[in-house]
Amino acid sequence: MDIVITVFWVVFSLYLAFQFIRSVRVVAAQEILIVERLGRYHQTLNAGLHFLIPFVDKVTYAHTLKEQAIEVQPQICITKDNVQVKVDGVLYLKILDAQKASYGIEDYRFAAIQLAQTTMRAVIGTLELDKTFEARDSINHRIVEVVDNAAESWGIQVNRYEIQNLSPPKTVLEAMEKQKTAELNKKAEISLSEGDRDSKINRSEGLKQEAVNKSEGEKQKRINEAEGRAKEIESIALATAKGIESVAQAITSSKGKDAVKLQIVQSFIKEFAHLAKPNTEIVLPMDLTNIESITNSVTKIIDSEKR
Repeated sequence: MDIVITVFWVVFSLYLAFQFIRSVRVVAAQEILIVERLGRYHQTLNAGLHFLIPFVDKVTYAHTLKEQAIEVQPQICITKDNVQVKVDGVLYLKILDAQKASYGIEDYRFAAIQLAQTTMRAVIGTLELDKTFEARDSINHRIVEVVDNAAESWGIQVNRYEIQNLSPPKTVLEAMEKQKTAELNKKAEISLSEGDRDSKINRSEGLKQEAVNKSEGEKQKRINEAEGRAKEIESIALATAKGIESVAQAITSSKGKDAVKLQIVQSFIKEFAHLAKPNTEIVLPMDLTNIESITNSVTKIIDSEKR
């Protein structure tokens, strides 16, 4: 019996010592403790050394003030065009009021995850599949807005939400890949056709410009040739006029008439030599053996033309 009593007192002493030791609490930085006294909220312990009353005060909740990254498990969401997509993400939140986080809700982490998933399903349900990939930022913003408004009464601040994966079914991915390939092929064909069109336009413009240049060159060539011929005719005319003028002046001189007669006779004889051809009969109106008669005849013709 004495041994049992001794063991009881030893155990009771150790228990008292343990409780006294537990009444001394050292709280680390960015941590916080909620203390209840006789079952009711008593105080919040911040970083530092604190002493509690054994058997009266009790630490019921311990929280961290650091920002927490909570993984939101993948879930199936249905888009506006009735396509199932699997979405998961990460929720970043921080405790602002430890008392509200302890007594305002049973489990703020679980509640935040459920609210984020519910909001995600609701937001994605208003979007078509193509828009969900482009609207990640707006989806994230909407989830943060809804969860943060609800978590205000929990003493929680939601900083941001990030969608990690947004995965449609395999069949939809294959269809999207085929559509993307078709669009790329279409763009490539359009680019080729536009390039061919531009090439043809450039070639036609080049041919047109070449034809214009050739016509301009031909026109200028003809103008130059015409001007050259005109100048040539003018030069010949001037030379002829000067020659005629010189001949006229020579004729009016004292021996000019005799010189003209001599020239005419020489020309007549020269041309007459070309008239006679084989097997050709020529009737001569004058006596060719008499040069003086020929000269007189020609002279009379000239004199009659002068009159």
